[in-house]
Amino acid sequence: MAEKSFHVEVVAADEKLYSGEATFVIAQTTSGELGVLANHEPLLGQLVAGGFVVIVEEGGKRLSAAVQGGFLSVTGESVTVLAESAQWADGIDAAAERAALEAAEPGSEEYNRAHSRLAAAEHAAK
Repeated sequence: MAEKSFHVEVVAADEKLYSGEATFVIAQTTSGELGVLANHEPLLGQLVAGGFVVIVEEGGKRLSAAVQGGFLSVTGESVTVLAESAQWADGIDAAAERAALEAAEPGSEEYNRAHSRLAAAEHAAK
């Protein structure tokens, strides 16, 4: 039996990164990591600074993006990620982000950005 899909939009402050159909979304919110399937109860969540979002498309392709703050809006039919900034994992150098993470002060903007990018790269590899 095919999994039910729903519409997903990922929008950063400066561009629309994604619009398509997915069967599963994972996002890091200030309340914890959240998984969303079709017909999920409506909710509004605040994305963490230094977080990530994973999208599993209808065909099974897994996309991962580093996100820096923003909001997650879930309705029964769609998920919208409104990020302050976002970057797809396929453009991330994990080794460089590990080095940046080790050099940065925990909690700083540099630390959060490196943490976010490294987490997105690791989740894309799964």
